[in-house]
Amino acid sequence: MSKKAKKIVILTEVELRKTISRLTSEIIEKVKKLDNLLLVGIPTRGIELTEVVEKELFSRTGFRVRKGIIDPTFYRDDQNRVGTRLIQAADIPTPIEKQEILLIDDVIYTGRTIRAAMDALYSWGRPQRVMLLVMVDRGHRELPIQPDFCGKKVPTSKNESISLRLKNVDNEEGVFLE
Repeated sequence: MSKKAKKIVILTEVELRKTISRLTSEIIEKVKKLDNLLLVGIPTRGIELTEVVEKELFSRTGFRVRKGIIDPTFYRDDQNRVGTRLIQAADIPTPIEKQEILLIDDVIYTGRTIRAAMDALYSWGRPQRVMLLVMVDRGHRELPIQPDFCGKKVPTSKNESISLRLKNVDNEEGVFLE
């Protein structure tokens, strides 16, 4: 059976848009000063998701929230298991001291990517607070890390994978179990 045949839709394009809208409302409710917020995307789909969240925040509030990128690859404790990929240059547009940071990633699984991203982030300074937004929480945590904002919880087996697809990158939109 090919991969295409096994793809199961978790969130349709419409459901994904509604989920992003809900998550944006939660951010606006929880973060009192958007001018003190920095959205930080984790490669690869976290960067694209950061763009989408930033646009949604702007359309709701008229305020442009700053955004950046942090690549946790060199901070991972499991590089030999997950391997490496082309490194994305970090882009932190402002000193992070006293900033509220919202790390954004597509899927949380073991928690190791988030831990590594936090280590990478702290090499830039000490923020006031670090929060986490993920589109999908698939369980199987190995570290005690939980998202502050979560699109959907989807229990999976260890041999399944979840992918977030966005139109501007993948020419389709939704969340899929493969």
